[in-house]
Amino acid sequence: MLKGTGKAYRRARELRREMSLPEVLLWRQLRRRQTGFKWRKQHPTGPYDLDFYCDVAKLCVEVDGQAHERGSRSARDARRDAWLADQGIATLRLSAADVLRNMEGVLAWIELHARERAPLHRPSDGPPPPASLGEDC
Repeated sequence: MLKGTGKAYRRARELRREMSLPEVLLWRQLRRRQTGFKWRKQHPTGPYDLDFYCDVAKLCVEVDGQAHERGSRSARDARRDAWLADQGIATLRLSAADVLRNMEGVLAWIELHARERAPLHRPSDGPPPPASLGEDC
């Protein structure tokens, strides 16, 4: 798992206490494993804090409010997404309005992307099944 800097860890701790309403609502669903994956909230990664992160799928979910549409924020988001992509982490950006209006659709979309990126076999699942199921060796 990619680690964050000391500054990112301190900032992540603050952000966990200051989550927006859409982030809180989405976190309630993700922590119940509604998508079938384990998620972390405000996860420090390098110099950044990821709203939600699934290590198995190497997937970051960002909930963007209206502030992300103003000024140079979109350019900063693009640099951040490019840095994460270089680390092998994909970023899904969701609008806060979509989270509030269509939670089921948002969860389905997140699950779809997580399943596409997750390996077919996770070490925590135990050993993979034998290649010759049902055949005598």
